[in-house]
Amino acid sequence: MSWRPSATLETLQARAALVARIRAYFAQQGVLEVDTPMLSVAGTVDPNIDSWAADSAAYGRRWLHTSPEFPMKRLLAAGSGPIYQICHVFRDGERGRLHNPEFTLLEWYRPGFDPHRLMDDIEALLAATLPAPPAAAERICYRDAVRRESGIDPFATGAASLRRGLADLGVREPAGLSAAQAADTDFWLDLLMGEVVGPRLGRERPCFIYDYPASQAALARIRDGGPPVAERFELYWQGIELANGFHELGDPAVQRRRFEADRSRRLARGQPTPPLDQKLLAALEAGLPDCAGVALGLDRLLMLSLGLPTVAETLAFSFDRA
Repeated sequence: MSWRPSATLETLQARAALVARIRAYFAQQGVLEVDTPMLSVAGTVDPNIDSWAADSAAYGRRWLHTSPEFPMKRLLAAGSGPIYQICHVFRDGERGRLHNPEFTLLEWYRPGFDPHRLMDDIEALLAATLPAPPAAAERICYRDAVRRESGIDPFATGAASLRRGLADLGVREPAGLSAAQAADTDFWLDLLMGEVVGPRLGRERPCFIYDYPASQAALARIRDGGPPVAERFELYWQGIELANGFHELGDPAVQRRRFEADRSRRLARGQPTPPLDQKLLAALEAGLPDCAGVALGLDRLLMLSLGLPTVAETLAFSFDRA
């Protein structure tokens, strides 16, 4: 046991300076800082993210947020205009070199922006806030990135052939694989991205990948085409996922169907399943302005900019010292 901080004093000073420059960037841009609740009666039902529950004798069960996205969209629907937030979020079971169960997100929304304009905004923020900004980012669509790095066309193959392709690339399957996972194309695509493609992206300069499979839209719009794609992007730098952005879905009926499908998957897997966020759906009914939004991992950004080996070394007290 150690009572000492995980980060050095120099790192804590660099963290404070980074946060100050981020706030200055958004102030100069006219983007409003907001502060939304960490505890909610609802939570994410994304099957790939597990929430923490907090039980109160007085108020019953609440859920710690995994992202401030839902209440921020309620502010957008209420007419806030462009907004950002720097906050701690919580994800159960995520711990390792790049993960701390409690971590810091920078999340912001820009009404009137599409995903590519928001990518421009991210590059401008990095240039304005990092002491040694990276070179201009590469931009490549998801399909081309996967084909280039793995030789597999993600839009022209199913679960069985993806499984064989991963085996040919030397990727070991997770232990305890279920029949549902084995038959799930997105499960294998996620494994391909996590084990093969992602670690190879952004080595020389940051890399945006955009236009994800429609089945991985999450809270993004889907654009018709051959094939249709989700208007979603991610930013990789030095092989590490740094940000996840969407052209935000504003259709309440489509969003409800996605939530209910995700909730059914969680129930089938025996995962804890928070209630749907009915207040978010009501806000979408009222009308979400056309906007793009992104969540950026602040601890990872600091880790990469300082050349530190783990996110724990960017934190005053990592999970094992909290």
